Amino acid sequence: MTSFPEVRIAILGASGYSGADLVRLLALHPAARIVALTGERQAGKSMGEVFPHLGGLDLPVLTKIDDVEWSQVDVAFCALPHGTTQAVVKAIPSNVKIVDISADFRLTDAASYAEWYGHEHQATALQAEAVYGLTEHKRAAIRNARLIANPGCYPTSAQLPLVPLLRAGLIDPDEIIIDAKSGVTGAGREAKQDSLYSEVSEGVHAYGVARHRHAPEIEQELGIAAGRDLNIVFTPHLMPMSRGILSTIYVKLTAGHSATDLRRTLVETYADEPFVRVTPEGAGPSTRHVRGSNMALIGVFADRVPGRAILVSVIDNLVKGASGQAIQNMNVMLQIPETTGLSQIAMFP
Repeated sequence: MTSFPEVRIAILGASGYSGADLVRLLALHPAARIVALTGERQAGKSMGEVFPHLGGLDLPVLTKIDDVEWSQVDVAFCALPHGTTQAVVKAIPSNVKIVDISADFRLTDAASYAEWYGHEHQATALQAEAVYGLTEHKRAAIRNARLIANPGCYPTSAQLPLVPLLRAGLIDPDEIIIDAKSGVTGAGREAKQDSLYSEVSEGVHAYGVARHRHAPEIEQELGIAAGRDLNIVFTPHLMPMSRGILSTIYVKLTAGHSATDLRRTLVETYADEPFVRVTPEGAGPSTRHVRGSNMALIGVFADRVPGRAILVSVIDNLVKGASGQAIQNMNVMLQIPETTGLSQIAMFP
């Protein structure tokens, strides 16, 4: 077995779903040693008390963030609620590398952040320093970064198929519609009426219609790929399942191009990528095919309407959409082979 220098890890917000999945994945990472776990309301408890499935692991007891010994930490994963990470990150010593799973550093424009999140950004210098961590398309910057803004789950599922096509000029940037569905874990573990079993089961509903906070993140990154500002139509839906995101994306082809060109470009772009795969022609991917894994699957279909195509993208929102991609980014930052600790095959059925 390949040996790696030990990486001492703190997980801030370990009592949430993303924090728990970080522990699950890092437990099998040969370089990782978890030295601090925080959960403000669960401080003093073991992880096994909060998450029984993690009870057999040798882990530190949950503490408050103020009690973390930063001199003993190499990498911090921040899985804190949106809006709370900025003050915490400002206080972390500069020698500690950070992967932030919240939305606090994803938007590069401070005014846009204030508009969508309802308050001024409290760490604008760090916001300017942060590298957006869509691993497959940002590796060069990630390698030299200290602070990674891990992409949102919806934006990851949308960008993986769309970024290569916009860069290649194969689709019209002004004709993109993203219809996305997510499992309930995307809403976090905090008790909310909209997440109750009786509110979610046996039904599907749209939410954040025309105003979801992931829209500016998607537009920011797709605009970079397209080389200009753009607006997209994005509507998320909540599904009665725990994990998974499926994004059905409707695009208009540019003159002289076909769905075959889209498929070819995506296959070529991701040919050497360990975590992104284009499904066989005519085969539609399902969230069941990626559950528990760091994989992203993309299907490409010619629409019955001439000049249009349909893309179907699936990920596990807690893995490729959060904790898995965070570990993938850590591996790149530390020059550890990118797949380390992320070889889990999807759980099917």
